[in-house]
Amino acid sequence: MTFTFAHPWLLLALFALPVLAWLKGKRDTQPAFLYSSVKLVRGLTGEVQSSAGAFLRTLRWLALGAFIIALARPQLGEGETKISASGIDIVIAIDLSRSMEAEDFKDQRGNRMNRLALAKETVEKFVLKRVNDRIGLIAFAGRAYVAAPLTLDHEFFLQNLARLGFDGIEEGTAIGSGLIASVNRLRDLKAKSKIIILLTDGQNNAGKVQPLTAAEAAQALGIKCYTIGVGTHGDAPWPYTDAFGQRRDRMLPVDIDEDVLKKVSEKTNAKYFRADNSETLRRIFTEIDRMEKTTAEVKKFQRYRELSHWVVAVGLGLLLVEILLANTVWRKLP
Repeated sequence: MTFTFAHPWLLLALFALPVLAWLKGKRDTQPAFLYSSVKLVRGLTGEVQSSAGAFLRTLRWLALGAFIIALARPQLGEGETKISASGIDIVIAIDLSRSMEAEDFKDQRGNRMNRLALAKETVEKFVLKRVNDRIGLIAFAGRAYVAAPLTLDHEFFLQNLARLGFDGIEEGTAIGSGLIASVNRLRDLKAKSKIIILLTDGQNNAGKVQPLTAAEAAQALGIKCYTIGVGTHGDAPWPYTDAFGQRRDRMLPVDIDEDVLKKVSEKTNAKYFRADNSETLRRIFTEIDRMEKTTAEVKKFQRYRELSHWVVAVGLGLLLVEILLANTVWRKLP
């Protein structure tokens, strides 16, 4: 058995009680009943009354201390129970090159949306389904960087996903760098399955690592690399602002290196997908979600029994004793 507190920081309030008791004692020096001469009450106000008042005050401060301890939620560990958790670690690598601003997709209302916005929306829905997986996020353009480490805190992951944008990003598409950065996140972890999901809309034209070299490293470590080519066939509208501050569209060719992406996936025993419309990209993530399921791994955690109600009962008992004594044996003058 183990003893702990759910909110131990609340116990710091206990250190304030002696200070408050001292200040209260300094303020309560004025007598409750005034006499013209102390000779009249000599013998009536002595050690007994002083001790009684101190004892009653102590009871009240002890009751307050008990209530503070109860707020900190003392808990007693009572053995272990079992939960189901996946043995899959996932790193999602997203291309942030400027071509991802192309608006060749549509949302559910039929409005145009760019590739990055759709990728973020689809990844978010995918992550919300994988509640028991550790998931990390890599972003890459001219180089790759870690946007979120592998974590079970999916709220933290989604916050970092939402922050992805094009500001301050180097030009280029370093697919190999994105892959190798993802591999490095997974290489030292022990999991039943390790996978990378990489989304890009271009060709590798930056970085020092070639995609197939990164794929060989992934293969050696038993990491699957699912690759997704994002973009329609033909040309796609790319928005820009002209010299007069007006928003314009420029048609740019969609130039995805599907051959390399296919080889990366094949080398790692995974699959390449082409997402040429919004619904296809959503189906791709649904398919990956269906394929990457493993037998649940049994994990254990401590089960705790709450003790707060017992501490509250002690505090109420101390208050009750203080009230009874103050109104009977040590009743004060009105």
